[in-house]
Order: sequence, then C-alpha cells, then structure tokens
Amino acid sequence: MRIMAIDYGDARTGIAISDPFGMLAGFTTVIHSWKEDEVAAQIGKIIAEHGVEELVLGYPKHMNDTIGERAEHCAAFGERLRAETGLPVTLWDERNTTVDAHRILSENNRHGKKRRNTVDAVAATLILEGYLAYRKNHP
Repeated sequence: MRIMAIDYGDARTGIAISDPFGMLAGFTTVIHSWKEDEVAAQIGKIIAEHGVEELVLGYPKHMNDTIGERAEHCAAFGERLRAETGLPVTLWDERNTTVDAHRILSENNRHGKKRRNTVDAVAATLILEGYLAYRKNHP
C-alpha cells in the first residue's frame, strides 16, 4: 500500500510517497504553488501516477499542543482531499519537522536556493517516516 505524506505550505508543498509495501519513504517532490486549487489538482495527479491509497497530512500544532489558524487550514485542506480523492486522510503532528529538515540539509551542506527547493520534500519525508514507524509499532 503506497502512502503519501504531504507537508502543505503557503508557497510550496512537500510530497513523499512510500514504497509499495508502505514500509519505506521513496519518491519525493515539491509542488510550487500558493493556489490551493492547483496544489489539490497536482496532488490528485501524483496519486493517480503512483497508485497512492492513503494520505498523511502534516498537522502543525503549536508547541503547547493548541490548534492555531495554520492547523485549522490544514485540517480543512485534508477534508477537501478526502472528498476529492476518496482516500483516507490522517492528520499527523508535524511539530519540528521543518526545523529538523533545515538541520538535516545544513548538515549536508545544502544552503540557500538548494535548501529552499528541497526542505519541504525533506519535511514530508520526516512526516512519512514518523507515520510509517507508528504503523509498524501499532498494527
């Protein structure tokens, strides 16, 4: 079962897709658009191309565990994806994934434009890896 993780952002949305067995992160890409309709349409195309069966959407809670405007926007986008694709959507706590992605890229000498173009895909990969580890430990 292929699972897609989505790090939904204002200008860029990171995508990571698991292997066919839902065990490892594989394919990654970034959708460069601030238009929700365009992002949803591109996600739909990627789902069809890769045979995705489940979606995991980053849910940016505040560090004190409260829900802010950004998390509410992501939850609404998740409902839209569920309605348009018919796939299950899991909201996944993504606190610190972008910070961790920046750290990983910095440690690997990815700076400036190179980092900006890949940080969202790395963040989506971290969301996917966290979700896959959870599934493995909670069958």
